[in-house]
Amino acid sequence: MGKTAKISGTVTVPGDKSISHRAVMFASMAEGQSRIRGFLPAEDTLRTVGMMIALGVEIHEISPTEIRINGRGMRGFDEPQDIIDAGNSGTTIRIGCGILAAQPFVSIVTGDPYLRRRPMGRIVRPLTRMGARITGRRENTLPPLCIEGGGLRGIRYEMPVASAQVKSSILLAGLYADSPVTVIEPLPSRDHTERMLLSMGARVVREEREVTVHPAERLRPLAITVPGDISSASFFLVLAAMVPGASLCLPGVGVNPGRIGLISVLRRMGADVRFASPREEGGEPVADIVIEGRGLVATEVPPEEVPALIDEVPAICVAAAMAEGRTEIRGAAELRVKESDRIAAMVKGLSSLGVSCGEYPDGLWVKGPARITGGQRVESHGDHRIAMSLLVLSAASGVPVEVDDTACIASSFPGFPERLREVLG
Repeated sequence: MGKTAKISGTVTVPGDKSISHRAVMFASMAEGQSRIRGFLPAEDTLRTVGMMIALGVEIHEISPTEIRINGRGMRGFDEPQDIIDAGNSGTTIRIGCGILAAQPFVSIVTGDPYLRRRPMGRIVRPLTRMGARITGRRENTLPPLCIEGGGLRGIRYEMPVASAQVKSSILLAGLYADSPVTVIEPLPSRDHTERMLLSMGARVVREEREVTVHPAERLRPLAITVPGDISSASFFLVLAAMVPGASLCLPGVGVNPGRIGLISVLRRMGADVRFASPREEGGEPVADIVIEGRGLVATEVPPEEVPALIDEVPAICVAAAMAEGRTEIRGAAELRVKESDRIAAMVKGLSSLGVSCGEYPDGLWVKGPARITGGQRVESHGDHRIAMSLLVLSAASGVPVEVDDTACIASSFPGFPERLREVLG
């Protein structure tokens, strides 16, 4: 990777990972048959499929991106016969624990070495308050987790950190509680869970930073087409933004308001980004995203913007490396407990390529435009978003960069390197 070419054309990105995870879980809880088109068949989402199969759910592959699920109903799951392995998927274990905490049996969930280092106290605490019995390593804060579920009560829970995964876990458990459950967020996070549950007949009330879910007896099945993933699209958007004269169209991408912080940042930095043919599919806003690169200037990303772009920060760092001036991102301490410490990983990676940058406890700064120096191996730390960001920087700068581990990309975007080469011609 490393040649700059005329960047133009149309790029189709795979189905949204967040929505794919939720569709599999929620359809499994429904009564009747659900059909999911546009499903993302990546390593992480397939871990969620595996979890539901372990609970007795029948899931049939019609094609790699279309599946049929015979729901077991909210109270029809089987006790798993073995330990459930969530692999590297934080979404699988965190949201899945909300379902498992409500079941009248014992479940054990673990993951790979990376996942076993990620904090789970943030779901254990509220689910325990609701009545579940959860034990794990390091005072019940790290996987493996043993969950003895059932008999949940309603709570009002104020989250210390905005997290859609934690919110979703609590809301799913709340469907089984004896009274309503309210979650209060410090800042709004993505609302895919609320939208999907509403479409399935659940009673969900949203008021500013509060979300309340009422106990439910049943959920309607899903018939959904998953939109393209804005987080996967972000790498191509940043690539086009960094190259003056570049022009790309990304059709059918989900533009949920809780997910498009990157768009605002790129516009501030100077890119021309437009939404064409806006529409709604399955309760989610969708559009064709058109972007033209015009050269970038630095910007500041304050804490209140971070929840809407938390997964896109590595890509924003790459854009900042090619922008004029100093870009600063604060209020993003959550990045330190992702698949890697993304703050440290990006600073280390960019520094090794000649970019002036540095860390804060809750963020980082990047000064550009940098003269990228290639020819050495750069670590991805086994993190798909770090790996893809570094490949995009190589593509935009025209400087060859060897990323030590690109296999991790398959967790969210199988075929990304090939797609990138196609765009570069």
